[in-house]
Amino acid sequence: MEPLGSTLTATYAHPKPTPTNFLPAVGTLASSYRDRFPHNNVTHPLSLPWRPSTYYKVASNSPTLGPYCTRSQKGCDNTMLPFVSNRTTLFTRYTPDDWYRSNLTNYLESDTSRHNAERLRVDTSRLIQDKYQHTRKTQADSTQNLGERVNDIGFWKSEITHELDAMIGETNALTDVKKKLERALMETEAPLQVARECLFHREKRMGIDLVHDDVETQLLTEVDTILCCEERMKLHLDKAIAQLAANRASQHELEKDLSDKQAAYRIDDKCHHLRNTSDGVSYFRGVERVDATVSVPESWAKFTDDNVLHSQSTRAASSKLRDDIHNLLVVTANEMWNQFNKVNLSFTNRIAETADAKNKIQIHLAKTLQEIFQTEMTIESIKKAIKDKSAFLKVAQTRLDERTRRPNIELCRDMAQLRLVNEVYEVDDTIQTLQQRLREAEDTLQSLVHTKATLEHDLAVKANSLYIDQEKCTSMRKTFPNTLRLVGFC
Repeated sequence: MEPLGSTLTATYAHPKPTPTNFLPAVGTLASSYRDRFPHNNVTHPLSLPWRPSTYYKVASNSPTLGPYCTRSQKGCDNTMLPFVSNRTTLFTRYTPDDWYRSNLTNYLESDTSRHNAERLRVDTSRLIQDKYQHTRKTQADSTQNLGERVNDIGFWKSEITHELDAMIGETNALTDVKKKLERALMETEAPLQVARECLFHREKRMGIDLVHDDVETQLLTEVDTILCCEERMKLHLDKAIAQLAANRASQHELEKDLSDKQAAYRIDDKCHHLRNTSDGVSYFRGVERVDATVSVPESWAKFTDDNVLHSQSTRAASSKLRDDIHNLLVVTANEMWNQFNKVNLSFTNRIAETADAKNKIQIHLAKTLQEIFQTEMTIESIKKAIKDKSAFLKVAQTRLDERTRRPNIELCRDMAQLRLVNEVYEVDDTIQTLQQRLREAEDTLQSLVHTKATLEHDLAVKANSLYIDQEKCTSMRKTFPNTLRLVGFC
């Protein structure tokens, strides 16, 4: 018995009998299978023959008299053979030895034929069994290879599915972060507008209050801070848009590869479960000569591995970008909030300074008004004093005038005369002094009135500045968004 799967070589070598067409024409049969045939044409029927003439032919042998009667044949080629009764008397075809040898030869040939037929049957049975086992082993190997291939496809399919789920999750997370970034970017518009409005309102300050103070410096810094934050947000927003496009491209490649893997898995799984008794098994002529493959196992595995690695790299970049955006939102929110607090503190200090200045101006204005009132009363008293001194001057001068009418020697420069003259000078000097003081008082009153106007103007300026800083700017800045809104939360 030779090993299983080896090809048997028979010691007999007979030419293959030519098969006789004993089946009806194919065109006359109602075909229940598809019009396809295996590549190797079957040269002999698969079932045992039902006609003996299929493998055996009738041998016809017409013996001649050549080896026995050559001379007699030459001498009487043109003569007629005698009758049978005469032929037996004339010559004999075979000798008894020839007859025995012929029988013996037939016996030997029969034994040889039977022996060869027996060996043929045994070898054929062995060949059929060996070929059956070899064919079953070949089919089992193909089934095992298909099973391994199904397992490989299932492994890569699970890898792609896992990576695809991770990529979809990462894309969704990046989309959410992008929306937060967009909301945070929109939230910066209101603080920027408020800061600019505060600067515009503070341009309406008047006079000396139109000063480049710490509030204006902090407001300008706040505008620059918000613009810088917006620039960084826009830059990261562009990066997020580009990264989302890369994520979707990787996701598309994974989905396409997964779809191909699923189709291949269904096909190979169907092939793996096909058996000889399965439905849908048929001949497909020449299919083994068709090579439609475009890859080898190494390039096939490398293609999917490259897709997974590329997706992992893209996902890592997306995750890093998400972290950068989160950090950016926190940093920008802190920067804008800190600057907002600095501006508010500057406003508070400036409002306190302005209010204190306004209170002091009001105190000075009140004192100035009181002093104006007192000065006016002084002027009135000076005028009354001058008026009162006029009566004394009139009396003295009247006396002197009357004394000039004294007769002759009576015009004496006596003590009364001297005293009246001194009185006139003294009263006149007093009037002149009072008039000088009246002029000084009036000048002082004018100065006080001017100071009063200045204080009132300065008070109006301070009130305007206080109104701008306290009522307009500070009230607008109460709408500044909180930290959660600055980092993109609704």
